[in-house]
Order: sequence, then C-alpha cells, then structure tokens
Amino acid sequence: MRATRTLAASTAVVMGALALAACGGSGDSGGGDGSVEMTFWHNSTTDDGKAYQQEMADAFEAEHPGVEITLQVVQNEDMDGKLQTALNSGDAPDIFMARGGGKLADIAEAGQVMDLTDLIDDATADALGTTVEAFTVDGKVYGMPTAVLPGGIFYSKDLFAQAGITDLPTTMTELEDAVAKLQAAGIAPVALGAKDAWPAAHWYYFFALRACSQETVEAAATERSFDDPCWTEAGEEYAQFAALEPFNEGFLSTTAQQGAGSSAGLVANHQAAMELMGAWNPGVIGGLTPDGKPLADLGWFPFPEVEGGQGDPAAMMGGIDGLSCHVDAPKECPEFLNFLLEKDNQEGFAEAFVSIPASKEALGAVTDPALMDVMAAYEQAPYVSVWLDTLFGQNVGNALNTAVVEMLAGQGDAASIVATVNAAAAKE
Repeated sequence: MRATRTLAASTAVVMGALALAACGGSGDSGGGDGSVEMTFWHNSTTDDGKAYQQEMADAFEAEHPGVEITLQVVQNEDMDGKLQTALNSGDAPDIFMARGGGKLADIAEAGQVMDLTDLIDDATADALGTTVEAFTVDGKVYGMPTAVLPGGIFYSKDLFAQAGITDLPTTMTELEDAVAKLQAAGIAPVALGAKDAWPAAHWYYFFALRACSQETVEAAATERSFDDPCWTEAGEEYAQFAALEPFNEGFLSTTAQQGAGSSAGLVANHQAAMELMGAWNPGVIGGLTPDGKPLADLGWFPFPEVEGGQGDPAAMMGGIDGLSCHVDAPKECPEFLNFLLEKDNQEGFAEAFVSIPASKEALGAVTDPALMDVMAAYEQAPYVSVWLDTLFGQNVGNALNTAVVEMLAGQGDAASIVATVNAAAAKE
C-alpha cells in the first residue's frame, strides 16, 4: 500500500486523521532553572488512547531531563472551539491537535502556529512522505501528521446477516434496499449522532463528493462559491435518503462518540447496523463494546455510487489528523512531535487507537479487518478530498454543518444549505 497519498493541502483537494493545572503560557520555562514545561491538548478519550498519550509523554521526559509535559483531554467536539478561544486569549497549549485544510490555514494566517518546515527530522520526513502536504500552507509546514483517516460506512456483519443482506451495497439504490431489509428485521439501519452536527454533515459531504466533479470541489475550496447545481443536488439526494427514516430514533439528540447511547455506541452494542464515519471509528467503537474490545463483526464498505453524479464513484473523503506547536512553544515541542513519529511509537499509536498511522513504516501494525478494507479502497481511489468543514475552514464549515442539521430537523432544505454556506463564505 502507498501510505503517502495526500488527503488535502491547505486550500485544495489533493490527488492521491484533562483537567489542566494551567495552560502553561506556551513555552513556559518553569522558573529559570533550565526546566521546560509544555502543555499538550489531545482528544483521546478511550482508556487505551489516554494511556498511550501519557506513555509517550513519560518516555519523552525520561529522554529529556527537565522537560515536563502536562496532558489535557478535550472532547473531540469541543476541541476546535476551545482551541480557538485559547489561541485568541494568549493562553494556548504548546502542543495541540491539528486537522489541516482551511482550519490550519486560518491559524497560520493569524501567526498562532509554529513553522515546522525545517524542524522535521529527515527520518520522519521519509516515513511520512507527502502526507505532510495536508499541513502545508503557502509552502510552509505547520503540523506533523499522525493518522490517515479515510471515511466510509462501518457496519455490523451479524446484523446484516440477520436482515438477510448478502451483498454489500455499491449503489445508492442497493443501500436503500439494505435499509428496507434492516427495518423489516426490526433493526435501526443507520446510527447518526446529529447532536454534534458534523456526523450528520458527513452524509452531505459524501453526496456532494458523488454529485460534484473533482474540479468543482477544488474550485469551491479556493473560490468559496457554491453556485454549481451539484451542491443543491447533493442536498436533494440526502433529503430523499433521510425521508426513508434510516436513522436511529432520536438521532437529532444523539451524540457521536460519548457513551453507549452515542451513534458509535449503538453500533458497538448492536443497536444499529451502520455508521458513516472516518477510519478512527474501529477504535471508538471498540472502546464502547460491553467488554471494551474491538467489535468482532465490524466491517466496512465505501460510500455507494449515486446515479447521475459528476463525481468519480470511487473517490474518497477523509482527513489526516496531526499535531502542531504554538508559535511560542519551546524548541522541545517539535522534538516531541518527531519523537511521536518514530516507527515504534507510531506502531503503538496504531494499536492503541485501532487506526491507520501516518508513517508508512508502521503500517504493519494495522490488523483490524475493517481498516484493511479501508486501506485497500484508499489505495485504489482516483482522488481523495478532505472533510468539507475542514477544507472550507471553521466559519464556513460550521455554517455548512449547522445548515445540514436544520434540513434534517425540517427547518431548511437543500437550497437553504447552499444559501447558508454562500452567506458564510461572503463574510470571509
């Protein structure tokens, strides 16, 4: 597998994932005695994930006497807002999660993130290949990738068998047929955590990926114009699918990843058959099963083809998660990022999070069957787009996500999604 396919650059689709004592003041020296204190915000909420992050911090401290790293867990859905507030207040963490795309470009433009272009070790650069382009803005690198996270539909093989579904859906018509069979069997077809907005918007993103050509998506990323009819067609296709009532009861008030009642929890406990999500999902679902272990019957298939769409039916969408340093973080910050990307540490990341590491040297640690299918499809994808809310930046992306949920709640339609996004883009 070529692990170097890039999911996104700063503003374009690319061919080809705590109780803090104090924020630390970004580069706090700890009192002039040679010690260095750094704060690290991450979104690892599973026991294995939190343990891995603490283990890495402890190991780095052992190799660098005088360095102290304080970790803070921030719920994924809260990360972007809390980070932006911290950055704007001057009380930002030294190390923080980065998603690339327009969101990172906005932080770079504000001068709030460190330029890492010349601070990436040669060995790290070789292992990451072109994935660093996901964190490149105007030719400069502002983050180091840790995980590659293509999206698609995760499903329960046992529930599919129970409903008599023998072939995985490859077209929207076939997916609708699967929904009907699951409903007839008394099984909720699709888990959706619409309370967090972005999971509901993911469906629109994929309908847009099928409805719009690659050129149209690329143009929207740079020109911030959504007037092509395909953007409205995507919303109409989504509305037609939603009219089948495929989602779990109470999906508008369901969270994505928090507890057994979340959308991931519904799949983990066989209360729903499918969830559209990124490649982090096996790890999240595994943390919510009754025994806390990976779901044995979890499978995956690509988002189906939509008849009449301009997009390539094999195109994929996803993200590359990474880490950045605050512009005023100490020199030990980029050293820590390079440390995290060493082969053994990336292998530990893959095992702890049940995810796909960014380092091609660590891909052998991926053994989850669903993720193996994700990687196979990723290898064959003609192109890959980053999540639209990441691609378009926080303001436009949040407007898009909110408008999609409003449509599902009966307070808008496909046309209002486009109008809302164009209005937000006009304010940029």
